Amino acid sequence: QVQLVESGGGLVQTGGSLRLSCAPSGRTFATMAMGWFRQAPGKEREFVAHITWNGDNTYYADSVKGRFTISRDNAKNTDKNLVHLQMNSLKPEDTAVYYCAAANFAPPSAWGKMNGYDYWGQGTQVTVSS
Repeated sequence: QVQLVESGGGLVQTGGSLRLSCAPSGRTFATMAMGWFRQAPGKEREFVAHITWNGDNTYYADSVKGRFTISRDNAKNTDKNLVHLQMNSLKPEDTAVYYCAAANFAPPSAWGKMNGYDYWGQGTQVTVSS
């Protein structure tokens, strides 16, 4: 079983920045692909970013490409394993609940799909004011 806990959400003005973090625990995080999704009020959950287990490859939704950066720390100490989402040049349309997700195995065809991930966090709210 894997538990994912997101943090770092909050209220920011248009053009500002936030850094979200996801702390996985419960099993070997270093072998799992990780992703971020978001869900705005009244809309379906959508893909934001993906990073492979070793951090060698990343993938972004077109709407955040060039503004968001996903990264990970694969520490030997599992208490320090983290996945980050650095969000710059934020826009009101980025307002949503952001969810961290983990995948035991994710082929490239699944990187942007919800069913490509096995575990989900509870989400953290990001609000961008205009």
